[in-house]
Amino acid sequence: MSNKEIIIKLREQTGAGIMDIKEALEQAGNDESKAVELLRKRGQKMSAKRAERVAGEGFIGSYVHSNGKVGAMVKLQCETDFVGRNEDFRELAKDLAMHVTATNPTYIKSDEIPENVIAKEKEIYSEEIKKQGKPEAMMEKIISGKLEKFYEEVCLLNQAFIKDDSKTIQDLINEATAKIGEKIEITEFIRFQI
Repeated sequence: MSNKEIIIKLREQTGAGIMDIKEALEQAGNDESKAVELLRKRGQKMSAKRAERVAGEGFIGSYVHSNGKVGAMVKLQCETDFVGRNEDFRELAKDLAMHVTATNPTYIKSDEIPENVIAKEKEIYSEEIKKQGKPEAMMEKIISGKLEKFYEEVCLLNQAFIKDDSKTIQDLINEATAKIGEKIEITEFIRFQI
């Protein structure tokens, strides 16, 4: 594959600018997977810079499964009406609605989980670990790992994207933020099932 073809492939995959891709490839010694990792990290940094901005515009993406018995709506917000009307942005909102339909998350992010729910999970994990006879010294590390797994099940942003399980929903949002150049956030979702 020529260098030009690799750049085009990475642009489609990450949404990053051509100069950023060239720089990432150079830093990664032309290793595509390392370049993608570098671009994702840069996307996260860009997302962090945009975190203080207000996302007052957006689009509500919806999805209803072909059986007509389950569906979801996701409120995806951005900073400007221009981006809210962007086809890529709207497609992202629809993909997120499909993802919510398939995975049925409970929360958007882990800091929304009530303390009593986390405390109850920790209590359950602690009992499991004691029954397995694991050393007390390992308990905190095991509980931490189990909580991370719990967050992946119940928190939308922590879940692996159903169309590409190498990315989390947070990665998807970060990539869209880097590509579009505005703060993007999921502010609400609802799932219906008969």
